[in-house]
Parts: sequence; C-alpha cells; structure tokens
Amino acid sequence: MNDEILKNQIVITGQITHVVFRSEETMYTVAKFKKNDLDEKQITITGIMPQIEKDTVYEISGSYTEHPRYGMQFTVFGYKRLLPSESEGIVRYLSGLQFPGIGHKTAQRIVDTLGDSCLEDMRKDPSCLDSVEHLGKDKIQTIIDGLKQDQDGMDDLVQFLNVQGIGMRNLIRLNRAYGKEALDKLRENPYRVIEECDGFGFKTADRLAMSLGFAKDDPRRIYAYLIALTNDICMRTGDSYVQRPILEETFFEKMNGLDADFDDLLNQALSSLSLIQEDERIYPAVQYNAETVITEFLKHFPEEETEAYDESIAEKYLDAMQKDIQIDYDKDQKNAISAFLKNPFLILTGGPGTGKTTVVRAMVTMFKMLYPNAQITCCAPTGRAAKRLADLTESSAVTIHSLLKWDLETNTFGMNKDNPVLTDLLIVDEFSMVDANLFAHLLDASRHAGKICIIGDEDQLPSVSCGCVLRDLLDTELFPLIRLTHIYRQKQGSDVITLAHQIHEGKVDFSELQQNVAFLECERSDIKQNIIAVVKNAISKGYDLNDIQVLSPMYQGPEGIDILNNALQEAFNPYQKSKSQLQVGYTKFRINDKILQLKNQPDDDVYNGDIGILEDIFTAEESETHRATIVVRFDNAVVEYNPDNFQNITLAYCISIHKSQGSEYPIVIIPVTMGQRIMLQRKLLYTGVTRARNSLILMGEKDAFQRGIETLDKHIRQTTLTMRLKRNEVLL
Repeated sequence: MNDEILKNQIVITGQITHVVFRSEETMYTVAKFKKNDLDEKQITITGIMPQIEKDTVYEISGSYTEHPRYGMQFTVFGYKRLLPSESEGIVRYLSGLQFPGIGHKTAQRIVDTLGDSCLEDMRKDPSCLDSVEHLGKDKIQTIIDGLKQDQDGMDDLVQFLNVQGIGMRNLIRLNRAYGKEALDKLRENPYRVIEECDGFGFKTADRLAMSLGFAKDDPRRIYAYLIALTNDICMRTGDSYVQRPILEETFFEKMNGLDADFDDLLNQALSSLSLIQEDERIYPAVQYNAETVITEFLKHFPEEETEAYDESIAEKYLDAMQKDIQIDYDKDQKNAISAFLKNPFLILTGGPGTGKTTVVRAMVTMFKMLYPNAQITCCAPTGRAAKRLADLTESSAVTIHSLLKWDLETNTFGMNKDNPVLTDLLIVDEFSMVDANLFAHLLDASRHAGKICIIGDEDQLPSVSCGCVLRDLLDTELFPLIRLTHIYRQKQGSDVITLAHQIHEGKVDFSELQQNVAFLECERSDIKQNIIAVVKNAISKGYDLNDIQVLSPMYQGPEGIDILNNALQEAFNPYQKSKSQLQVGYTKFRINDKILQLKNQPDDDVYNGDIGILEDIFTAEESETHRATIVVRFDNAVVEYNPDNFQNITLAYCISIHKSQGSEYPIVIIPVTMGQRIMLQRKLLYTGVTRARNSLILMGEKDAFQRGIETLDKHIRQTTLTMRLKRNEVLL
C-alpha cells in the first residue's frame, strides 16, 4: 500500500479559498483549492491537514479520485507551505507580524543582499544573515525565530505518517507528546515512542524505524524489543512478571541469530526503570507499580475512618427494612450486613443464587439510613454491570474507567491521588474482571473513602489484563470476607444455578436439570443450523434477538464466533436493497444488526463488552465528511463510527464468553465440542453458564463439556501481590 501511494503521487501548488468541512479533533478537512496555473477552476481537496490558512501558498501531494456524487477530488497525502519566491512578496513577508521589529526597509535590504532565494538560504544556514549590513544580533534572532514558526514539523509529520500507513489517532498522540519536535524525535530514535507515547507498540515503532533505514541489529531496536517482549509475555499469560531465565531464553529465540548482550540490555532497562527486578523475577514497571500501590494503600487504609454507629439503632433499621420489603434475612445474610457496617474493607463473594444481590441492596440501604449525608460511589468494569448495580442499589453507578475519567489518547486517569474521588463508601461489583493496574488506579483515587466493599465470584474467569487480584486478596486471608454458599432457589433460572454449582464441584448430572437447562447433542457440522432453529423458536414465543445471546469459546471453526455471526445475521437480518450495507474487511454491517463494542471509548460513554443496535449507515457518498459512517445506539449513548475506529466494533449475534463477562441475558446458547478443547476449562464454562438469567441451551458434545469442567486452570497466573500484602502485615 505504501509503495502504491508513493508511486501515484501528484504534486500541485496553489491556495485554499474556502473550507467546506473541518474537524478540529481529527483534522480531517474538505476545502476548495485554487491551483497556480492558467486553469481558473477550483478543485476540492480532502484529507488530514493539521494547520490550514487562506491566502497561503501550499504544495500538496496526493492523487485524484472520482467521487460518485461530488465528482473529481484530490486526496491529500502530504503538504507543505511554500515561502514567497518573488522579491516584493518576500519583503512583504519579512516585514509582517511574524517578524516584529523587521520593517520594510530592513526586509528590502535583506533581499537586496541575499537575493530572491534568501528565505531558503536563511532556513538552511542562518549565518548568511551576517553579511547583511546594519543587522544586529537581536534582529537576526527575530528572523530565525519567525522562520521556525513556519517549520513546526506538522506538515512533514503528516506526510511521513501517511506514507507509512500510521493512523490519525497516532499522529494526534505524537503531536501531544512532542509538539513541533515530533518528526525530529522520530528520526532520531523511533523506538522511544514505545515508552514515551501511549498507543505505540513495538511493531509500529519498528515499521517506522525500517522506513528510516535503521538496521535490524541497531542497539536501540534490540533494547526496545526486550521491553516489549517482557510486556507481551505478561499480557499473554496474565502474569505480573517473567522469570529471568525464561525471558533470556525467549529473547534469543526471537532474535533469530542477531548478536545481543542480554545482561547489558537488561541492566539498561532496569536503570531506566522500564523493567523492575526482584530476585529472578522481571516485572514490567506497570505491573510492579500496581502491586506496590495496592499494598501500600491497603496497609494504611482507611486514612479517614467512617464515624461509629449505634448497633441498636442499626438493628431497628434492619427490622424496619425487612418489614418494608417483606424479606426475612437469614443468619448468613445478617452476618454479611453486619460485617459490611463494622469493617472498613470487605470482600463479598459467592456463586449465582447465593443472595449476593439481596445482601448488597441491604448493605447500601442500611448505610444510607445510618449515614444520610454520606457520598456513595458504585462502579463496575463494564457498562452493563454498572447498570445492574445501579438498579439493585438504587444509586448511580458507572464504569471504573468513567469514574476515574480515563483519557484514551494518553492512557491517563483524571482522578488520582492529587484529584481524588470524593466518596465515603466505594462499592466495586464484578471484581473478578478487575486487573491489578486498574485496581491500583482506583485505590489511588479513593483515599478519602472510609469504607470499600468489593463483590465478585471467585469461580469466574480472571481479568483479561495482568494479575488475579480477587484470588490474591482471598489467598492472603488477611481481609474480612463473607463467602455466601447457601443457594436460594428461584422459580426462573433455578436449573442454571444448579448447573453452575455442579460445574464448581466438577460433576454434572443433566438428568437433574429438567426446567431451564437443555443439552442438545449434535455433530459439529449441524450446530449452525440447530442454533438458528433454537433462536427462531425463541422468537416465535415472544422473545427478540436482544433477549438471546449466543456465546462461543472460540472465533474459528464451524461453531466459532465468526461463522455463527455471519449465519445468524443472514437468518435474522438478511440483506435488503432498501437498507444500506457497509462491508468492512470480511464483516458486512447492516441496519438493525446487533453490535459489540470491542474497546473502551470513554468520550462516547461506551466500553468494551457493551452491546448496541446499528441504527444507520452513511456511505462515503452520503456523508458530509465524505467518509463512511456507522451509527450505533447503546443503552446510554448514540455513537458514530468512521474508518478510523471501525475496528472498535463487530457483530454481536455471537460473542466470546470473555466478552460476555459482567452481563446477563434471558436466554443463552453455548456450543461445546471437542473442536474447542484447547479453550475448554472449568472457569470458562462456569462463566458462560452463569450469563443465563432464565434459560440455557448447551449444544454439541457432552463429553467435551465434561472434559472442560474437569480441566482446571491451564495456567496459574504468577503474581506477587499476596506475598507483598502478607509481608507488609496488612490487617483490616
């Protein structure tokens, strides 16, 4: 693609006469452009232009494209402002506001002395100004500074990144991090962006370096790769660290024979604090800092204790609450409520049907009654989990990223130690999904909280990112813990609850499950059509597609996410000439499709795992920006997507079990076959099964299901949070 762009470039010169459209956020511009030739006709130019000025001469490189509606246009790959070339224009330029103190006479003297090429000459070698008579040092510096204003680097940076296929989002990040020096810093050492500019990985930095002529054995490249490799290993395994011998062995395997001094490179990384070493453990700095922040916070928590309450009054409030909502809490539930009120930090865990929801509602209600002026903050890792928490606590609830005002571009949090969340009580639901780094940031911003309660199911999958925080906190045996075990059967979904607890025990008997759970045995090749039949049957009974969620452990294979998504889309939202369709890669998007959000977009209030409905599609021909647009409605937001972030969404008729975590659906369908055996394990199946609120349909091979629940964690995450907490004698 890059070679094709370079080969087909055309260069035109002229001025912008009128801006038709411009986004200051993305810098995407549509403008009218008058070429400096005999043709009086203006053309339309489109592309990314960080800075534009009327009555300024630009040299623009790009190519002509024919737009179906708007005709011939010129797509901009890169551009630069041209300096005046005629004597009169140069004098006018040098005596302008950009050069304070340089009047018309001084400017004329410079041109008379240096000639019409003086501007380029001064840029290349400012010392040529020494030959101009009666030109003092102050005026020479003024001219040098004025010329630098035109050399802000953005024009060249845009062209360089466009040719390399680097997206607009990364251009904005580079500009934020380095400003005018961005391109110079990239040319000096493109690998620096991995550590200094969020959003850049080794592959992107390496692509830039190769285009700039860096050698594969350049020490800066190998150093950057060591840091990236350490991070990649931890992200792949979920571990907080890598054993030094394993890191060294893997490093040389990946180097493919390139010479490198591992010890020297590691020492450099340790000296710069990019990596941290303890004994033989090598940590990415982010993971090491996360564990130490969590440990230090809990060691000193709470900094501000919650005011003591009168237990006799609390008992009266509890009795009144039970009468009001007509519930009689049993001994375990009352113990949980009491433990919550007495302890500054509490862990509440339990499987489905054990009454966590009932207990949490009582906890929050009691806290409000005892502390009517207190500030309560409820949060969860996903939007759907936050909405469910808000419903049961009758309090506002948000995602953790939203609470902490996370900035996508810089990967920083607006709420922190210096700008804390002002709350008295912090409740975190679906805590098994919370990774160490996110929890560290949440605690760092919660220093004014007098009470924290974390709620989670220890049998569910751990966080996608590094760490296993819920397990580590439980393993310390240092913290007040309420583990709910008694099953309160419900009329709806009781078989789902029974199955979940059977999975926990490792023994499943489907003969005991006659109401809300079914296992339809079939061949792998029949799963696709059988799922479609089950969905059609559910719809005929009054359900809609939003009530039904297909979950699959894998993306590939006949029972995989990709094939099932396409099949379900064709069955329930087929192509119609009257409705727009947009193909992105191998995915066809249609109006009314179920859409899954794949990445956090805090500015739009949508987060990883949210599901919405595609409401509208505008092709490039129909869009005011001349770019295709997809409009999706989520529970709390309507979000527009364009080619820059199409990768953030996909079809949601079938999603992964990992992506479903934190959500519940009335009906869940899960294919389970031996073809998925590489993924099947107890926590995965347990998590998938417990997504069903009312009904669960399993489909495929019972032997595969049994094998899965007999398979415990294939990799026990390696962390040192438990060790740190015990070593610091954290006692709450």
